[in-house]
Amino acid sequence: MSDLNYQKPHPYLNPYLAGVLLGLTLLASFLILGAGLGASGGISRIAAFCESCIDLARVTASKYFGPYFQDGENPLKYYLVFMLLGVFLGGLFSAWTSKRCQIQLERGKSSGAFRRIFFALLGGIIVGFASRFGQGCTSGQALSGGALLLTGSLVFMGCVFAGGYVAAYFVRRQWHD
Repeated sequence: MSDLNYQKPHPYLNPYLAGVLLGLTLLASFLILGAGLGASGGISRIAAFCESCIDLARVTASKYFGPYFQDGENPLKYYLVFMLLGVFLGGLFSAWTSKRCQIQLERGKSSGAFRRIFFALLGGIIVGFASRFGQGCTSGQALSGGALLLTGSLVFMGCVFAGGYVAAYFVRRQWHD
């Protein structure tokens, strides 16, 4: 890319303002929908819909995905599916308007592209499985449960931060640049 075509990206949003806006979004969700925010419920419904395109009878007979199809209902008609779509489109719009929208692979110099992609996919699979196994994702636990001051959510988030701090010790050398 030539220096003549380079446009400096806009600065990030103030994190305190972003936190207040996120809190207001959560409040609006509780007031309008009577429920909090999360992502794993929307992802599982999208997965159920995709699988139903291949074998509807098997999916509707499933104990896990079957309830999404009760009374012939479309599993995509659920508020978390629309919230997930809105988060994706909102993030894309924000990146585009702040001139930060580009395809790239974030990694350290000592981590190869294959290694980075492998561990990112492995981590995503583990987190996705754990969030469905635990009946909720970190955003649902941290935002919705934390806002309601649920003991389990507060303990969970403390453990997430402690686990991240411990895990950082093992991977910090990969991000020395």
